[in-house]
Amino acid sequence: MKKLELKKIVWGFNWGFYCYNRFMNSRFDPDQAAYYKTGVKEYSRSDFSKSQDAEPSFFFYDLETSGINPREDRIMQFAGQRTNLELEPLGEPVNILIKLNNDTLPSPEAIMVTHILPQETVKNGMTEAEFCRIAMNEIFTPETTACGYNSVRFDDEHMRYLWWRNFYDPYEWQWKDGRSRWDLLDVVRMVRALRPEGITWPVMVDKESGKVKPTNKLELLTKLNKIDHFKAHDALSDVEALIALAKLLRKKQPQIFDYLLKMRNKKEVLKLVNLNNPQTFVYTSGRYKSDYLNTTVAFPIAPSKNGNLIVFNLRYNLEELLEEEKNFKPEKKVSRQGKEYMTWFDFGEAVKEFCPNKCPAVAPISVLDVVSEEDSTDEFAPHREGTSGWEKIQLSPEMIERNLQILLKHPDFIERMRGIYEKKADYPKSEEVEASLYDGFLPEADRRICQKIQRADAGTLGDFTPNFADDRLPDLFLHFKGRNFPQSLTEDEFLKWEADRKARIKKQSGRFFASLTTLKQRGEAGETTFDGREIDLKILDKLAEWYKKCSE
Repeated sequence: MKKLELKKIVWGFNWGFYCYNRFMNSRFDPDQAAYYKTGVKEYSRSDFSKSQDAEPSFFFYDLETSGINPREDRIMQFAGQRTNLELEPLGEPVNILIKLNNDTLPSPEAIMVTHILPQETVKNGMTEAEFCRIAMNEIFTPETTACGYNSVRFDDEHMRYLWWRNFYDPYEWQWKDGRSRWDLLDVVRMVRALRPEGITWPVMVDKESGKVKPTNKLELLTKLNKIDHFKAHDALSDVEALIALAKLLRKKQPQIFDYLLKMRNKKEVLKLVNLNNPQTFVYTSGRYKSDYLNTTVAFPIAPSKNGNLIVFNLRYNLEELLEEEKNFKPEKKVSRQGKEYMTWFDFGEAVKEFCPNKCPAVAPISVLDVVSEEDSTDEFAPHREGTSGWEKIQLSPEMIERNLQILLKHPDFIERMRGIYEKKADYPKSEEVEASLYDGFLPEADRRICQKIQRADAGTLGDFTPNFADDRLPDLFLHFKGRNFPQSLTEDEFLKWEADRKARIKKQSGRFFASLTTLKQRGEAGETTFDGREIDLKILDKLAEWYKKCSE
């Protein structure tokens, strides 16, 4: 057996990671494991120190979670690999299971994808508090750029809520001491739209329309481009595949790769997209239609909250949209959650909020003048040598100029959009304190208390009675102790924690059993999941056992 294959089979003995029919790696050693098991407050190993002279590096990471909602769901597996700026590995990969606490029912659909059972995480994982110490002290070190695939919208949000639940600053890991973040998904989208040559691009057939559509799923990209990806939806395997994909992108399209890397810096983004000197720009976003490879020419029209901007998609004629709005008749509909709501005219793709701090895929409009130097074999959008960027995304300079002039004739519309976005809530208020991350920043006094909690152990926490100013924190502290240090709870605290925990389980149980029942019926009938995956009935039985344990 090859040395590389052996390495992928090896698993960290000291942490006993159970391999559920997948290859896994671990970077843990006895010294590190002992430290986190004993809860020592200070860690002095030089190789994990926060050196202010740290060399810039990437840390590619991926999560497997109990579901898709970062406010409610939890991280079950974390994997990552540090590389230098040349994308060569530095050190061993990280692969960590995180205990799913008995206050959470995972989505059966999610578990059918990952095959990571809650019981597995309890047996072989570490608590969230233990993981946070590792992540902060040795993973997201100074001068680290955290890289993922759809990470800005998914993985990063799960990480933010993790930090919040465990009394760490939810944002510092992405900006302080030279840190940054970068999402390769939008890089892939823009490369496909503007510089697709040299890469084989996947497509899919839409089940409803039967039409061929582009898709940028990591497992399909890696397969078509002959990149090793031995276990899709295993966090470590996804990380290794992502690094290989990054190498391919940089090799085939180095200019756009390096340019978009700069866009992880908010200041660089604002040089191009701002209201002081508004100009048209190329913008690639998952919010835009895949029919045009998620890419358009946009124009900033007004400020929004939190330093964001409102931008208009110049693919649209505003006057035509306003006429459609006049003829629009609201309808009553039912959401997937079963809630009734009234539809209203949504400008949809025409107007969106632009977030400069989310490393957007943006470029000067001049990139559209560049013509391809070879044929593209993209089945969805093939083109011949000599095709311009304008043609690739089905736009023209004349169309953009016409729609821009129409837009500028309607300052009343721009003002209306500004008012709508000012009143728009970022997130609805949540009854659960763990989901209240975006309800406000903490006062400085509470931040200092949080730092003490980060360093505390079970013995210290038992005698610690913090005087919080923010009314979210007392319950958050109780739940933190209940999940990570239950031995530190007083009798009254234990009863309160148990009541809160069971209430959360009860709230989740309806959706959990609806999903479980549907999957079981389909599995017994020999059918697959809705996205075509085989249904393992043994996994469903294990999830039913998990519910029983959580409800006791």
